[in-house]
Amino acid sequence: MTFFPLQTAPPWVFCMMAQTRLLNDREAHMAIKAIAMDIDGTLTNDQKVISPRTREKLLAAQESGIKLILASGRPAWGLHALAQELDLQSHDGLLVAFNGAHVVDAQTDEVLFDQAMPADELHRLIDHLRNFDVIPMISLGRDLHVEDSYHCMITLPDGSQKNIVKYERDACDLKIREVESLHEVVDTYPVDKLLTAGDPAYLQAHYEEMYAPFKQTLSGMFTADWYFEYTAPGIDKARALEGALPKLGIDASEVVSFGDGQNDKSMIEWAGTGVAMGNAVDEVKAVAQMVTADNNEDGIAVALDKLLG
Repeated sequence: MTFFPLQTAPPWVFCMMAQTRLLNDREAHMAIKAIAMDIDGTLTNDQKVISPRTREKLLAAQESGIKLILASGRPAWGLHALAQELDLQSHDGLLVAFNGAHVVDAQTDEVLFDQAMPADELHRLIDHLRNFDVIPMISLGRDLHVEDSYHCMITLPDGSQKNIVKYERDACDLKIREVESLHEVVDTYPVDKLLTAGDPAYLQAHYEEMYAPFKQTLSGMFTADWYFEYTAPGIDKARALEGALPKLGIDASEVVSFGDGQNDKSMIEWAGTGVAMGNAVDEVKAVAQMVTADNNEDGIAVALDKLLG
């Protein structure tokens, strides 16, 4: 974890010191009914796997009656393997996919909520993105629809070069479907999310231009340094949880949420206890009640040891 001299610490550190003291005072009295977790950079480490310590802690929490919720920008299909690893199907867990646009019962596969993007705005967006050096992708079921799966190399923050379409395919266990135009997909199916990928420096320099014409009609956010995603307006993880959990008798105050990225901020703020990973962006740490270890240091397990004992 990172330590700062107090005289040079960023503002969120002082906020966290006060918030953590308050959290410690009530830890013993907390009633936790649900744990909501982002996947990449939160539940999984940099090798995209759940550590043994984190897995054991979550399975024990689930056996005690706490509901587990996977909340990710991934498509629902990309959550299935992790849901099986954590046995969510035996404990009525929930899958929140596409940053909150799609909610599924892990046991029955029943779709509890789905909000597709407006088709006319999607058509405009696809045309607009042709002005930028980005790779647009649309996931439907187990299929990843792209216009080109070969000329799509980007440089990740660690300096490695990846075919980003194949990277996304492998991360979410999808099948690549090349189409002449993504307009064909929009004309045929409801679409919950459009993903764009690009070199991190390029996206940082151009995302405002990419998003500006759609700020009133679509939601847009970074989900990784190399991913900027679009969904229907008003969609986020907090809205999905707020819609699903009261029907199960679970209040926001009884939820612990974990996240690291911009797309996790809403559920960190919404939950009774919002926990930022040590590797989280500063805007997430600033609204969290607790900052735990990073995703390579069993951050979820470290926090749950404090909260659950």
